[in-house]
Amino acid sequence: MTATTLTSPDAAAAPPPRDVPLKTRLKRAERRKKLLHLALIAPLAVFLLVVFLWPIGALLKRSVDNPEVSGGLPATSTALEHWNGQGLPEASTLAVFVKELEAARGTTGLASAAKRLNTEMTGYRSLIMKTARAMPLPEGSDLQAGLTAIDLRWGEALTWQVMARAGKPYTSYYLLAALDHKLDADGAIIAATEDQAIYLDVLGRTFWMSLVVTLCCLALGFPLAYLLTSLPTRSSNLLMILVLLPFWTSILVRVASWIVLLQSGGLVNQALQALGIIDEPLQLVFNRIGVYIAMTHILLPFMILPLYSVMKGISPIYLRAAQSLGCPPFQSFWKVYFPQTLPGVFAGSLLVFILSMGYYITPALLGGPQEQMASYFIAFYTNETINWGMAAALSTVLLGATLLLYVVYSRYAGQSRTPIKTR
Repeated sequence: MTATTLTSPDAAAAPPPRDVPLKTRLKRAERRKKLLHLALIAPLAVFLLVVFLWPIGALLKRSVDNPEVSGGLPATSTALEHWNGQGLPEASTLAVFVKELEAARGTTGLASAAKRLNTEMTGYRSLIMKTARAMPLPEGSDLQAGLTAIDLRWGEALTWQVMARAGKPYTSYYLLAALDHKLDADGAIIAATEDQAIYLDVLGRTFWMSLVVTLCCLALGFPLAYLLTSLPTRSSNLLMILVLLPFWTSILVRVASWIVLLQSGGLVNQALQALGIIDEPLQLVFNRIGVYIAMTHILLPFMILPLYSVMKGISPIYLRAAQSLGCPPFQSFWKVYFPQTLPGVFAGSLLVFILSMGYYITPALLGGPQEQMASYFIAFYTNETINWGMAAALSTVLLGATLLLYVVYSRYAGQSRTPIKTR
């Protein structure tokens, strides 16, 4: 008799490992490899999400978040959602407002709501507080007449339109204000008045000053990076240490040092007078010249390092080959060597420009009122007026400009990475 072995149906159906196709085994191995890599980078991804992406997302949300009025006067905000914005609200809406205003009198929520409404229309804070102090209205009296008796502005549709617009949980007010625009009574976007339109000038000044600092760093950093790649290794390493040396000193210390050097009785003016170049001291601090000098000094290493890393990988054979074929030295440099350095030029320029846009200490200490950049106003709204919405809106505009620059860099810098074809 032949002995038989009892097996389960699943074991009989599953093919032995040696019968698994090679393609399937390769897919499983690739999947295990990907899972292993994912497990290795998961802690870093969680760390970046918690300490970097989440705070940025929370800050961006604050630029459209609008909790003050809806939190201080929630029932009134809900009632005004059903109002068409024409004429005056219905009596039921007025009753909700009067009852809620009486209950919220003296609370911090009402104070925050009044402060937020005052940003939409000047004088609204005093109107809310004046009306709250006059509560309660006489029983049985006409609510609209009673409110108008307290202040005539309660009889205007614009007063209620502003409250209805500010009572929504999200608003475009801060983002529009950061671009010198606002909403009119009909909800259309219009330009802000001349006395309120300051932020486009600030943003334009920020971009212009960042561009000038970037060009200064490029003009100084390119020949220095080229010199570092041309010198022998020992001399090049010594100069590289000097380039990196400022990183070991605090930015505040370096800015204070420039104040000492550039002031009227400083070493720079004394040296220029001793050489007979000037007759009287120049004004080099608390203006834009001092800001340019200090920012260029601080940000110069961020231009040199990308340029040096790219130039170090360019073989000198190309220049020698061009010159051996009769090309003049300058044309050889411009047509053969310089195009290969463009990735470093773009990377260094982008890095310096982005860092310049967010600079705060140097313009605040070395510049005057006309040299303050967007970061100064972000700090002002964060620390002085505690207006997180306006600070977040200005930060969002700067972040949008940064992302736009990165898109331009990714699109056009890639065209300069094509290596020179040799035959």
